Amino acid sequence: MAKKFMRKSNSRFCTLILLVFILFNSACAQNPPFTGRAYVEEERLVEQTTVLLNNAGYLIPLQNPGQLKIASIHFSNQYATGFDSLLNKYTKVRSFNGMDYSGVKSLDELSFNLKLYNTIILQLNDADLDNPQVISFINTNQKIKNVIIALFGSSNGLVKLNNVALPIIWCERVSPVSAFFSAQAIFGGVSITHKLNRSFSLAYRANMGFTTEKVRLQYTVPEDAGINTNDLLGIDNIAAEAILNQATPGCVVLVAKDGKVIFNKAYGHHTYDKTLPDKITDIFDLASMTKVSATTMETMLLYDQGKLNLDSTVGDYLPVARKTNKNDLRVREVLEHQAGLIPDIPTVDVVKPTDHTADSSAAYPTKVNDNYYLRKDYFKDVMWPAIMNSPLRTRGQYVYSDLSMIIMQQIVETLTATPENIYVRQQLYNPLGMQTAGFLPLYRFPADRIPPTEDDEVYRHELLDGYVHDPTAALMGGVAGHAGLFADANDLAILYQMVLNRGFYGGVQFIKPETVDLFTAKQSAISRRGLGFDRWDPIADHHYPSQLASPQTYGHTGFTGTCVWVDPRYNLVYIFLSNRVNPVVSSKLSSLNIRPRIQDVVYQAIQKGM
Repeated sequence: MAKKFMRKSNSRFCTLILLVFILFNSACAQNPPFTGRAYVEEERLVEQTTVLLNNAGYLIPLQNPGQLKIASIHFSNQYATGFDSLLNKYTKVRSFNGMDYSGVKSLDELSFNLKLYNTIILQLNDADLDNPQVISFINTNQKIKNVIIALFGSSNGLVKLNNVALPIIWCERVSPVSAFFSAQAIFGGVSITHKLNRSFSLAYRANMGFTTEKVRLQYTVPEDAGINTNDLLGIDNIAAEAILNQATPGCVVLVAKDGKVIFNKAYGHHTYDKTLPDKITDIFDLASMTKVSATTMETMLLYDQGKLNLDSTVGDYLPVARKTNKNDLRVREVLEHQAGLIPDIPTVDVVKPTDHTADSSAAYPTKVNDNYYLRKDYFKDVMWPAIMNSPLRTRGQYVYSDLSMIIMQQIVETLTATPENIYVRQQLYNPLGMQTAGFLPLYRFPADRIPPTEDDEVYRHELLDGYVHDPTAALMGGVAGHAGLFADANDLAILYQMVLNRGFYGGVQFIKPETVDLFTAKQSAISRRGLGFDRWDPIADHHYPSQLASPQTYGHTGFTGTCVWVDPRYNLVYIFLSNRVNPVVSSKLSSLNIRPRIQDVVYQAIQKGM
């Protein structure tokens, strides 16, 4: 029956297949230039013919992706590129073409090349299983590795795996959509709900199979979330307007609805000379989004562990503060920006010529950017005393301050005895499967993946590419509680889907639900803020963060032209990333209301589809 349908459907789906293939393998866009209804229909048929077998060990969905070293191997699967691209949404996966290991080379050599991988995903079809070397490869590696088989096509291939006890995701349908679906099922991006509808062998009988739950993001088309693709075209127009008016040289927009990434597209270029086009995998300087994406996240983890009390004082955690006016500031006040702290301290403009040099040494170890190294202990000797001795002028009032999260950084690092950049990666980003998020990105990624920010001709005398834009964070060596985090849009979608899920993601409760509820809720009558988080503004004329955002909305913006907003009412995560400060700081992104207008296009599309 499935074969018959596939033959009849080939012509109807040929254009769809080509476009969807391009869609999921494009570096610049996820979303296709069509309605996606045909995609959703094919996905429904795929879901009905996909079965999970031999999963008694509950290997699928994969857990702890950050700890896995995964290789994906294909032979004659024509949709392998799409399959692998979806795998890489969840964690880093290395692709191997098994057809390269024939003739003089053998699959034994492939096995040798896989020695540093602990998990192997095999894409197979009926023809692949006619090769005895493939069966031998399976039998050899299943003894020493975790091996998962993604099988596509008729039951003939399944019967050939009678003696294999490995997890098998079998889909009768062969299409790009089945490739996407199976790849996502491996990580729990989609659920598997069906069992065998008839017997094929003694090993695979009717009603056999395992079901799984959806525990991670799914990547699909807007129609899968009840939204018409055409209703999101306004995003293209607003992004084009931003670039045309030089509000930003480029940007990336991501929308996740109901746990499904339905829109992820890049626009423009890294710079106005149009040398490098923006890609959805680009890594942006998040600026003040660091406050919620790193420091507040760590604060919530420590609060859950009972190591941090919101009503304890700065002096309780930092003895150095006890003889200053910061001693009795409560942690709660600091997170709410109601502690009376001034916005910032003087930065690069007060650095003395003797405080920095062009070469690194034991005396000048702190790298600010290329050819700029700060003297040892500059933060401890100069910046921290300036923070501790700064005045408290507005305690009890709302005054946004970068010093708040610098102080919180010192508190959380004291409690964990671990630098913040290391702690958040080990405890949160890696376990979530986030691949790019972190401080000091040039230690892990090439500069051409990072859109540059300002061309600083006054102080740092360099185009800042991969070095934090914020000057205070720069003088702190690029790791600060208020700025310094870099990430791509997909990583942020994972992080904030976890928050939207009230701390749950990938089958793991990272943060207690009541903790997420507390930190993201409005905290006082003085301001709209939560604990660390910014929130919806009740003053109607402000239209913040956008005109149609619900009162439940929380998130944060960043000076470099970034934002993330989570709206529980609509089960929505909206991410906008740009480098609007390149080559110099400009206010056009704000004056043109680019970020909120794009956000409202999403709301309008949702409401139209309701």
